[in-house]
Amino acid sequence: MSTERVMVYGAAGHTGRFVIDELLSRGLTPVLAGRNEERLSALASRYDGLERRVVGVEDADRLREALAGITVVVNVAGPFLDTALPLARAAVEAGAHYLDVTAEQPAVQQLYDELDAPARSAGVSVVPAMAFYGGLADLLTTAALDGEPGADEVKVAIGLDRWWPTEGTRVTGDRNTAVRQVIRGGVLAPLESPAPTGTWSFPGPLGVQEVVQLPFSEVVTIHRHLQVGELTSHLNTAPLADLRDSSTPPPSAADDSGRSEQRFVVEVVVGRDGRSRSLACAGRDIYAFTAPIVVEGVVRLIDGRHQGAGALAPGQAFEAGDVLAALERSTDGFRLLESEPVVEPTCA
Repeated sequence: MSTERVMVYGAAGHTGRFVIDELLSRGLTPVLAGRNEERLSALASRYDGLERRVVGVEDADRLREALAGITVVVNVAGPFLDTALPLARAAVEAGAHYLDVTAEQPAVQQLYDELDAPARSAGVSVVPAMAFYGGLADLLTTAALDGEPGADEVKVAIGLDRWWPTEGTRVTGDRNTAVRQVIRGGVLAPLESPAPTGTWSFPGPLGVQEVVQLPFSEVVTIHRHLQVGELTSHLNTAPLADLRDSSTPPPSAADDSGRSEQRFVVEVVVGRDGRSRSLACAGRDIYAFTAPIVVEGVVRLIDGRHQGAGALAPGQAFEAGDVLAALERSTDGFRLLESEPVVEPTCA
């Protein structure tokens, strides 16, 4: 097992356990951390021998002490509006890299605004939204542009066959009340109200779906490093009924890995100089799939395959095509799909 220690903050949560398992599968040494001693102690039977550190984000001094000997911090403890900035700041001060899995636009923007210069001075990287929401669309868009610095237009579409939300998803949804942003005229701008709706022809297995503009953190990460004139981001409406129904259960394991049966398709269409290209992917379980995404980031930060220091977007910190290819090789059921768009999505 590697001597490099990776703190997983929020280790006792649903996504945290997938991240721990992924780190162990790569021969890395997780340190289990979080705010709740009882929940962390309950992990002892599953992860015997792994170090546990109990600390809240409200005590900056204790947080810095808890980061002693840590190379990379992975924050999976939402709401990230509450945890991201204090934990990332402590990581930078301790000389550790920081990654999180936030879908929250304001949390990402906070890190970019406040920690870029300190991270550069410390020689570490701060990479928020290295996850299914945010990072995946950022990586796909960057790869689709194939070295070009930007696009006239980018359209992102996320399709889920269902949504079994975790407790953390519900809490974060209640906490994150900020107006969502898109890119309009090359700058971040508020999403129209009511949000535009339409249809999107997804690659299989979803096909044509009703969609609504519902941007996540990918808008802020893409704006961070790519010159995009217009960016819209869509989610199919069917799983939103699951999310809004308080009786919808959390995800349940359908195999030994703990993954649910949920299926997803994510597609980006980039337009530049009158030409367009689409790049899409399909896979299973948005929470479980976040683990290999963020751990690909961890591995690259440890072995030096990243693009310098500072507060960075996923596709800015790491070579996007390489990350996506690695995910396709290592993640069961995940595949990349590429084609020239035939049926243009419509939104009104």
